[in-house]
Amino acid sequence: MDNNVGQTEEKSKIAPTTANTSELIAATHSVAIGAKSPTSILKNSTSFWKNSGRAVPGRPSPKRDFLDNTNSKSGAGTVVQRDRGNGGGMVSTFRDYQQSVSDAWDTGDDEFCIISSTEAAAAAAVGDATRISRQVSQTVALNVIETHSRSNQNHVTTSEATDTNVSNADLIAGGASYAEDIKEDRRTSHDNNENRSRLRNYPGRPQLQKISSNSQDGEYETKIEKFQLLLDSPQLDLVALKKLSWSGVPRKMRAVSWRLLSKYLPPSGERRNAVLQSKRQGYQDLRHNYFKVDSQDETQQDTYRQIHIDVPRMNPQIPLFQQQLVQEMFERILFIWAIRHPASGYVQGINDLVTPFFIVFLQEALSPDTDLEKYNMSQLPEETRNIIEADSFWCLSKFLDCIQDNYIFAQLGIQEKVNQLKDLIQRIDVNLHRHLQTHGVDYLQFSFRWMNNLLTRELPLHCTIRLWDTYLAESDGFALFHLYVCAAFLLHWKEQLMQQNDFQGLMLLLQNLPTHNWSDRQINVLLAEAFRLKFTYADAPKHLETKS
Repeated sequence: MDNNVGQTEEKSKIAPTTANTSELIAATHSVAIGAKSPTSILKNSTSFWKNSGRAVPGRPSPKRDFLDNTNSKSGAGTVVQRDRGNGGGMVSTFRDYQQSVSDAWDTGDDEFCIISSTEAAAAAAVGDATRISRQVSQTVALNVIETHSRSNQNHVTTSEATDTNVSNADLIAGGASYAEDIKEDRRTSHDNNENRSRLRNYPGRPQLQKISSNSQDGEYETKIEKFQLLLDSPQLDLVALKKLSWSGVPRKMRAVSWRLLSKYLPPSGERRNAVLQSKRQGYQDLRHNYFKVDSQDETQQDTYRQIHIDVPRMNPQIPLFQQQLVQEMFERILFIWAIRHPASGYVQGINDLVTPFFIVFLQEALSPDTDLEKYNMSQLPEETRNIIEADSFWCLSKFLDCIQDNYIFAQLGIQEKVNQLKDLIQRIDVNLHRHLQTHGVDYLQFSFRWMNNLLTRELPLHCTIRLWDTYLAESDGFALFHLYVCAAFLLHWKEQLMQQNDFQGLMLLLQNLPTHNWSDRQINVLLAEAFRLKFTYADAPKHLETKS
């Protein structure tokens, strides 16, 4: 029927410039009824329903009762609008238009579709003041879609118009200025994130990491003295240290505290230096005995080959981790750990678990104002590099002791925890659980990585370090507590998840959660909620039992 209206309109040469929209629709409708016979309407009805009854990505669906705007080619360039029903489904804002085409673009594809504001302004200058060109409308719509995708980066959206009868000239001017604002915001963002702007967040890709935290040590300043008193005592009270560390460790105290919390160092103050010397020398012996790249053992060759492939992929946006010296340190740590743990061997994801230890011990060796992301490791003495490598290896080994079943054959430990997370969410928030199940989202599809990498790919690096302060301070090991952290993490995004109404949208969000602006404050809230869930459910173990 749209084609019939258009053809009749061309024949009748209707060109009103000031007519009301509803009057225009009524006029064209009456002309169409008078000019077309029932036979020609029935003739085109088959193709109409065949073409229009199907949802096309990026095109407003007729099932959603949105207004179709067609740009007429009649003499005066009048915009013809088709009214559905009583006008309740009219698109009064560009937000409605964006919702109707929300399946057109995936995350990160907007850069291929951007139309500059200069093109919109040129189109407005050439055309009549009352004409909306297709290019201008696309400019405004695409920029609104891009703004929506950036809304999780704390972008302030403009207030939408309440008057649906706004003039065409105002709309053109507003579209051009809006596009110019988006362009300016993009330029500013590019200048502030010069090293990160080349990479966008795609499903499955780790979040852009930031080593430096948004929060300073000032909020932990009152704790430094308490840490100092504990660490200087001849016999360390490990329970008191765990209690103090659970809510966060000051940066200058973190390296020593992590060594003690992971039981790499003994509580006795007089034995610590001797143990440190012995352990560090022991790691050098392990390097000499085990790290043989030219070994004839096929198993060892396969292990080293996989590590050699994975390490360069780790944190590709941070120059520090792309240095050959750093990558060789990681390769030795992972290879020796795999050889010493034959039950599991090396599994992809363990490489991410070395990073927090490496950064913490590197921070200890450098001044607080050093830019770690661009630091050249060759400037450090070889002895200091060996200390960082040895301490990272031993702390990683202790850290993985309580979750080693996550990395054995078939990774049964992770599968069990994923099922426990599913049962836990079902009891905590049945609406969210049903929403995921209704749209075909299986918990294994998104939470496997949460369990395998301990959320290192979901959180900025400084947030992971803050999270591990608490993990190392957990009295009964962090394996169980991590389950409740994942539950709290999923529940945190409930509102955004409930707004997604298809499998693709849910998976794009779950695999690419917007945590890039998170700081220690968000981690503290997450841990508090996880503690509440654990306190509520840990002593009621029925919720963790597998249903028969």
